[in-house]
Amino acid sequence: MSITNRFKLLGAICTFFIYTNAYPQSSASTYSALGLGEFNNSGFTQNQGMGGLGISFGTGWGINYMNPALSTRNTIFNFQTAFRYQRLDVASANENQTVDGGGLSYIGISLPINSGKSSIGLGVNQVTSVNYSILVNGQVTNSDLTSLNRIDGEGGISEAYLSTGFVVAKNLSLGVQGSYLFGSTIRTNQLTLLNEENRPIGASSEFYERLTVGDVTFKAGLHYYFKMGSKSNLHLGAIYHAYGAISGKEFAKVAEFGQASRPDTEGDIISNNEAGTVFIPKKIGYGVTYEKINKFVIGLEAQMQEFSQYRSFGGNLGELGDSYRVAFGGQITPDYSAVDNLFKRSTYRIGVEYEQTPYIVNQTHITDLGINFGGSVPINNLSLMNFAVKVGSRGTIDNGLIRENYLSFSLGFSLNDNTWFYKRVFE
Repeated sequence: MSITNRFKLLGAICTFFIYTNAYPQSSASTYSALGLGEFNNSGFTQNQGMGGLGISFGTGWGINYMNPALSTRNTIFNFQTAFRYQRLDVASANENQTVDGGGLSYIGISLPINSGKSSIGLGVNQVTSVNYSILVNGQVTNSDLTSLNRIDGEGGISEAYLSTGFVVAKNLSLGVQGSYLFGSTIRTNQLTLLNEENRPIGASSEFYERLTVGDVTFKAGLHYYFKMGSKSNLHLGAIYHAYGAISGKEFAKVAEFGQASRPDTEGDIISNNEAGTVFIPKKIGYGVTYEKINKFVIGLEAQMQEFSQYRSFGGNLGELGDSYRVAFGGQITPDYSAVDNLFKRSTYRIGVEYEQTPYIVNQTHITDLGINFGGSVPINNLSLMNFAVKVGSRGTIDNGLIRENYLSFSLGFSLNDNTWFYKRVFE
């Protein structure tokens, strides 16, 4: 296949994922009902296996999405994609339920402009995920009736991004990423009144709310490394992600069951695609990683976001709290040159991540602790199969809250090719 045809193929792939708005969501968390949903702060599959480590370290065998300055390490063409599945055991003080969710996680491409000096990347990725279902029973005051309230949410925010990285001085790289945010979060609230025999009485109602966003954000990154010897480096990295006021439109309506999502049916339209903004605070991150070249990597990183400044579409403050995330992890390759031993050539990863999420419920700040495992298995001379597993717990059953014990799994591929920018001598 010629270089021209390869670019046409890549363009078709990216166009498909950007313009198909049915982008699968991989969250199944009850807490995704708050704010814009559950944010993805752990990067691609190879980062997830190390607890989300990726601001201060990356390799040429995987796309460096977390820090665009690290894209200079992609000296060959790279195509990467993955699917994610999550299973949760959701528990309260009185009940227990198992839920799950999954779908396409991301797709990305990295191309060297000047190998080892500059590069360009593009792709589609999840920013937030929404997927929950809550059932609430309650006694109606001063009556014998019971209210049955079912609250469902789905959707999320995705991004189509374009990034570049370039070496500006010895061992120093800078990068910038521009993203177009798109997608919708949908909330449906169905209310039914039941008599003493648990039979519906009166008219049941449904509240439907859809927030659709479409705006541009930017992320800047920096990477510098020190030579610690002939075969080891110390890496430093930092990112600054400017979100700000994100433009969107809101549609909200109250009607009978199954009718609220349709603007042309009977009911009360509360908001008819009215324009407004959601304010997402900036995110900063930094980290340090020690690398024994072609042997092992170990690093520590942190990310912070002042979600106390978050404003909903209605302009409300105080719905969320400040969040931070700490990741400690690493990887090891027993013998990258052992061509006859697949296990020795594979890379193995482990990591721990702790997050104070932005969610505050009943004056309790929800935390998340996870242990991560992963690896990359060669499938030919250059390409890899990547996988990551995370076992963790989020929330608590105290104070009337919900605890989620979860297992998530990501499976992806990193397809690399070093022939794209070399002229053929023999056809």
